[in-house]
Amino acid sequence: MSSLRSLLLHLDASPRSAVRLALARDVAARHDATVTALFGVAPTLLDLKLASADGAAGVTLLFEQLSAKRRDDARRLFDRPDFAATPPMLWRELGGQPLVAGVTRHALCSDLLVLGQHDGDDLQALGVPSDFVASVLVASGKPALVVPYAGAFATLGRAVLIAWKPTREAARAVSAALPLLGQAQSIHITAELDPDAQAGGTSDLEAYLRLHGVAARIERHAAIPADAAGDMLLSLAAYVGADLLVMGCYGHSRARELVLGGASRTVLKSMTVPVLMAH
Repeated sequence: MSSLRSLLLHLDASPRSAVRLALARDVAARHDATVTALFGVAPTLLDLKLASADGAAGVTLLFEQLSAKRRDDARRLFDRPDFAATPPMLWRELGGQPLVAGVTRHALCSDLLVLGQHDGDDLQALGVPSDFVASVLVASGKPALVVPYAGAFATLGRAVLIAWKPTREAARAVSAALPLLGQAQSIHITAELDPDAQAGGTSDLEAYLRLHGVAARIERHAAIPADAAGDMLLSLAAYVGADLLVMGCYGHSRARELVLGGASRTVLKSMTVPVLMAH
């Protein structure tokens, strides 16, 4: 079975970083992995307005002060006494590197990323753009555990919902999730296609999981229509009590714009449980 040895956790100045940190530590402890906490934010329009108010001479100093405060807030979360000891935890900072490019570079030598859902109302997370998660997924090709900006998550991976399609993205998500699926108690599978219509259906997926030693109870659910896949996936996750959703992330870059598929866009916007995604 595949293993997890290196987790890359993105931290910003938001208190929600503590939730991501706790989940990353839990996953790492269960899989004897190391967590690298990477702090990085980008300048925002608010930063520019504040800097302009001080005049050109104060721009550099103000940027440095704002960056230092955000960094110190994140470091205080990382250094909390209840986050001490195991598993091994490393601290890294992007410094002046561009956010997406910098996180992507660090992601290339990581098994799993732990990222946060965008919250446009969180002023302390303003330095993280709305397309950050999708951009890093597409640019790095690495799987990510995306954590909702609201809610508490006492468990992760006990009851898993897999959104299956016979595609590269879904296959990569399932492969990346194998270490978590191996510890699951129940696995629920749904697909956009008729599971008996062609190779690559849910029967093949179930056989693949069993070959990899997944012993959890597996339940198949009715296929989901593509035009409402995102909303129906979230509804099904709530119905079966899933604490993890596994799915592909569908999207591509076009003329400096990231274009996401409908289900990926809906889930990233409205997720209620952590989602393991891969592009």
